[in-house]
Amino acid sequence: MWPDFLTGQPGQPVRVVLIDDDAHMRRVISQELLGDLRTNLLGQASNMKDGRRLISQHEFDVMLVDLNLGDGTGFDLIEYMKAVHPMAEAVVISAMEDEQHALRAFELGATGYLVKNSWFGNFSQAVLQVVNGGASITPNLARRLLSKFEHVQRGDQIPHKGRDKDRLSEREKEVLRLVASGYTSAEIGSRLTISAQTVNAHIKNIYSKLQVHTRAQAVSFAALRGLF
Repeated sequence: MWPDFLTGQPGQPVRVVLIDDDAHMRRVISQELLGDLRTNLLGQASNMKDGRRLISQHEFDVMLVDLNLGDGTGFDLIEYMKAVHPMAEAVVISAMEDEQHALRAFELGATGYLVKNSWFGNFSQAVLQVVNGGASITPNLARRLLSKFEHVQRGDQIPHKGRDKDRLSEREKEVLRLVASGYTSAEIGSRLTISAQTVNAHIKNIYSKLQVHTRAQAVSFAALRGLF
């Protein structure tokens, strides 16, 4: 059962655009999205030029985008999308399963990174997760990112300044750890026995202290500086 208070209902589905140069992948993704009443695929493109046109012509909630597009990169489209539709979510779909590409996407404002041919559930679930405040990351990649964060926290890679670590309260660090694991505000509230509104207030404070604008940017910033 899909709770009626979450975004993505049969009568008001999440609007999605898909940009990928792999025709087979587009068919797979479109079949999943069109087969779920909670999602509505508005349009598809196979290259950056058509992708930019798709972004400019539609009002949508989530963009699914590949990184390699022949005439450009998905990074360029994420930047363009954030300029045109700053409230929309971007989820990367890529064959490249490395931390640097994922972190770059998150820094640009993406809230998901799915590796092609890897298990992560399905594309409808990924879309619904990010539009409801969560993050969607292929489990194997998420595990490697968390491992990287642990190394940073131990000081194995990038040193951090003491005053950076003092920016966040212990509760804010708890919230940020759960955000990094992909939990929604409601799920974080349930785990910490606080309301979703309180969680959102903590997240707002985190944004202000770290001077970021998205959950993904907050996680990337904090991880690289060992703030949690």
